[in-house]
Amino acid sequence: MQIDFTDRRVLVTGGSRGIGRAIVEMFLESGARVALNGSTDESTARAVAEVGAGDRVVAAPGSVARVADCRRIVETAVAGLDGLDVLINNAGWGDVTELGTTTEESWNRTLDTNLKAVYFMTQFAAPHLREAKGSIVNFSSVFGLVGAPGSSVYGAAKAGVINLTKAHALELAPDVRVNAVCPGGVDTDMLRELALTLADSIEEGYAILKEDATALKRIADPRELAGPVLYLCSDLARFVTGSIHVVDGGETID
Repeated sequence: MQIDFTDRRVLVTGGSRGIGRAIVEMFLESGARVALNGSTDESTARAVAEVGAGDRVVAAPGSVARVADCRRIVETAVAGLDGLDVLINNAGWGDVTELGTTTEESWNRTLDTNLKAVYFMTQFAAPHLREAKGSIVNFSSVFGLVGAPGSSVYGAAKAGVINLTKAHALELAPDVRVNAVCPGGVDTDMLRELALTLADSIEEGYAILKEDATALKRIADPRELAGPVLYLCSDLARFVTGSIHVVDGGETID
């Protein structure tokens, strides 16, 4: 069953590639109008052209790691869509760094992109979402739930997203629902980079990840994350808020 989002107004950060791109495409397929955010003018314009949705997609470029850009992204989306119903805080970044090797630059970029951005995107979007009785979906990670060598900084940021999700669900209730998704292994540039730290090729690294990390013995396609996101934003989930949805193929089963 396809969920109908006809004329709903959606902003997706990090929407030019990976999971964000899949979310953009699935919202468009469901009738929504989408503001697509990429980190640069060029990457955003290229993605807007590639999705080929005409005036139903609006370019909203900017780095979510900068507070001024967060404000500008929301203002651009609201102006282009004439309001806002849904915010997807998807943009993310992280290094694989062991304790003792992390630089201040890497720490700041990881926290700014994954945690600070969620807070300030939400802050600037909240008045518009309150007016629309809308919803927010934040992207955390399984690394926000469990410890993993080399991912302590990224995991700390993603654990913070979980707490922000719960706090904002209370602060914005009853007008705005706020939920989070925790992906496991998804076929994205970030996971390919991780695979290369485990083996000499992406294919060999993925084989290790599939065998050792998941009950379902495979890596997810980005669209398999987009589906749960659309559910959380739909009327099917109208009694769901402050919830953390793990979509990991069984990676974190105790």
